[in-house]
Amino acid sequence: MTEIVSEIVIRRPVAAVFDYVTTPANWLAWHPSSIALRGATDHSLEIGEAVDEDFRVAGRTGTVTWKVVARERPTRWVIAGRVAAGGSGTITYTLRESPVGTEFRREFVYAMPNWFAALLDRLFVRRCIEAESAEAVRRLREALENPRENR
Repeated sequence: MTEIVSEIVIRRPVAAVFDYVTTPANWLAWHPSSIALRGATDHSLEIGEAVDEDFRVAGRTGTVTWKVVARERPTRWVIAGRVAAGGSGTITYTLRESPVGTEFRREFVYAMPNWFAALLDRLFVRRCIEAESAEAVRRLREALENPRENR
């Protein structure tokens, strides 16, 4: 299992950040790995709801089905995913009120489908995912703090 954690402070209320990040349609605006979405995308997903995401990670494309497995609005949201080609992961969003807005933490824990993929992860893929995750939370802050500039 590999764990990647990205944290950032966003100058917006916790509930506003929660509703934005848990609405899949918004992922296309802030997460560089998201290419397309199908299913429930137009609202903050509840436990049991699922969405299919086409992604590009470390130069490779694929499809993952994410299902909401935990939700404590507005502080915690967890989705578990299965990649069509093999592999799985969990993303946890943890939000906390801060003096200037919201402390946002994104934790991505994943397992590769085989030993070769695990080796590639160790040599190359993990660094790419770390960079993409850092870029994602930077874009998230930008989208939420400057919504008119991002249209």
